[in-house]
Amino acid sequence: MNNLKRATNATKVIFLVCGLAVSSWAPMIPFVKDKLQINDGSLGLLILFLGTGAIITMPLTGWLIHKTGTRIVITVASIVIAVSFPIVLWLNNWFEIAGMLFIFGSGIGSIDVAMNTHGVQVQNMAGKHIMSSLHGLFSVGGLCGPIVVGVLIKAGLAPAVTACVISTSLLVITLTQFSSLMDQNTEHEIAEKFSNSTEAEGSKKFSLLNGAVLFLGVMCFIAFLSEGAVLDWSAVFLRDNKGVDKAMAGVGYASFSVAMATMRLFGDRIVAKTEGKQVVIYGSMIAFAGFMLVVFAPWLFAVLIGFVLIGIGAANIVPVFFTAAGRIKNVTSSKAVSAIGTMGYAGQLAGPAILGFIAHHFSLPAALFVTGLLLLSIGLAYQVKSIRNVQ
Repeated sequence: MNNLKRATNATKVIFLVCGLAVSSWAPMIPFVKDKLQINDGSLGLLILFLGTGAIITMPLTGWLIHKTGTRIVITVASIVIAVSFPIVLWLNNWFEIAGMLFIFGSGIGSIDVAMNTHGVQVQNMAGKHIMSSLHGLFSVGGLCGPIVVGVLIKAGLAPAVTACVISTSLLVITLTQFSSLMDQNTEHEIAEKFSNSTEAEGSKKFSLLNGAVLFLGVMCFIAFLSEGAVLDWSAVFLRDNKGVDKAMAGVGYASFSVAMATMRLFGDRIVAKTEGKQVVIYGSMIAFAGFMLVVFAPWLFAVLIGFVLIGIGAANIVPVFFTAAGRIKNVTSSKAVSAIGTMGYAGQLAGPAILGFIAHHFSLPAALFVTGLLLLSIGLAYQVKSIRNVQ
């Protein structure tokens, strides 16, 4: 029981510090752009290398976890992130930065899969829901990252030195939690108990063809696309379509982020009192209502309420998906989590392009309206799936 408590606390710390470290990259982007003196197109292509590194690494991480265990992968990924992040800020050549961002993204993708897999296994061992609060702590770290970076740079530290401070903190905290994370033998015992993987050893390599994995992956794709829509388009929407001043255009995403982080911290209690299916169904309906307010409300206050509703509704959908992935029969939790995580991350990367295409041919409000419909479809699909399972 003591080992379980230590593993739970260590997992919480890893989620929190990783959220802080990953989000610290965003405020560094303008410094990189100014240093290289590049346009938005070149910057977008540069950032794409980070996402590409993550997407390529995530499917491989499930295999690595099965071979070495999550705590080894978490530690190695932390080292990769901690080393590559400051180097990105030190380099002065576009191609060198692109290559280092690919490595940085690989570390992010790998640690994302590893810590979610570890979280699922701790949750299974504990017999109670913790995934929502874990994602809540990641969101809290994500909110703190830009603040910490801003304070350090305001204090006079150079961006590269600031990145070193963030990276050192990540590395020190991860290494101090290493012994508290579950070892490989314990993880395999839990995985076999909840996935019956010993019954279908040959099916592991074909986990992506598993119907449950594909279903959750598509749902994750939509959920991450929706979150990415708010991240990438909310400020532009408020400025261009609602007349909000440029300096205040980030208030929409801020409202969404605070609501999501808060809701995730309380999400485990909600899931425990209801069930995952209801969280997905009603959450998607609330998020859909939020998108409708954002698109159609004529008053800024109502629009901001809409962003809050999106955060509340969408907050616990992804944690429920990861929990479900960890309990798919005949598929190990590491491979299921890596599969749906990859599809989800693909949605987050593809989202801006898809919504940009819709906005270009119709309008940005139309693109956000479609995003709301996609989120609503998650709840409808879950309802239909539940009815079929009962029948």
